[in-house]
Amino acid sequence: MKIAMACDHAGTKLKNEIKEYLISQGHEVVDFGTKDENSCDLSDFVYPASLAVAKGECERGIFVDGVGYGSALIANKINGVYAAVCQDTFCAKLARWHTDSNVLCLGAKIIGSMIAMEIVKDWMATEALTDEKYRRRVKKVEEINNKHCLPVK
Repeated sequence: MKIAMACDHAGTKLKNEIKEYLISQGHEVVDFGTKDENSCDLSDFVYPASLAVAKGECERGIFVDGVGYGSALIANKINGVYAAVCQDTFCAKLARWHTDSNVLCLGAKIIGSMIAMEIVKDWMATEALTDEKYRRRVKKVEEINNKHCLPVK
């Protein structure tokens, strides 16, 4: 699977650990940066990574910042991106099962490396539920998205 990754200065170390793991599992990673821990603006990296997911250039995205919410706020502005902040494995599974999220957002200041890796493993391995109840709910969210968000070109 091709994964878009992005972070700010607070998430650089954790992003690099996750990236290394994903590559070791045979995934292709497109790293949108940042590359170091110098202060930077998160949107400069999350925005292009989100566009790559929305355009289908990457199948999923994993974004890391200080608490995760900044990445999610930016990513969820893009039509076709469904970003979830997850701070434990249960939430990661639910984010895939119930909402078919295509972007995982993590907070490097909130969770440690070991928990983050377990979250990534579960989120990557979990498929969306396909029974009628969950597909109907996901479709309603997609309809809201398409009604209010401009298509990505």
